[in-house]
Amino acid sequence: MSRAPVLQTDRLTLRGQQASDFEAFAAMWGYPDVTRFIGGKPATREEAWNRLLRNIGHWEEMGFGPWMVCDRQTGQLLGDVGFCNFQRSMDPPFGDTPEIGWVMSPAAHGKGLAGEAVAAALAWADANFEGPRTVCIINPANTPSMRLAARMGFKEFARAQYHGEIVQLERWRA
Repeated sequence: MSRAPVLQTDRLTLRGQQASDFEAFAAMWGYPDVTRFIGGKPATREEAWNRLLRNIGHWEEMGFGPWMVCDRQTGQLLGDVGFCNFQRSMDPPFGDTPEIGWVMSPAAHGKGLAGEAVAAALAWADANFEGPRTVCIINPANTPSMRLAARMGFKEFARAQYHGEIVQLERWRA
């Protein structure tokens, strides 16, 4: 059983991730359109399994983590949004500030669902985080995510090199 709270929006349910989500989760992370700006290649089943377990573990150890984003009517997995502490090796470092991330399956692209899910997650962060609320890392070529971050009120505070690529570091409510 997940320790993640369930969040509801008009069209979505954000709930804790669980091992039974693996097939849909692995399929989502296997789409080239999903991973184009996140590592550049589809995740293998092994990588997806490790990611899922890491996500589940965040709630247990950190008190925050990613949610599964599901269609409120059908329960279909549409994405993955939430907060992590990845201890990334980059300069400037994030330290222990929770990092938000979002990924949506191709079926959810272009429908405003990512914005709805991110807004729900940020509302939860507003009620549960102190200090600097959250940060994110975005490949500047990822135009949809850059636009979403700007709509949500994120502001660039640095550029960094991460895994051989230049990324933009964004801060929310610093």
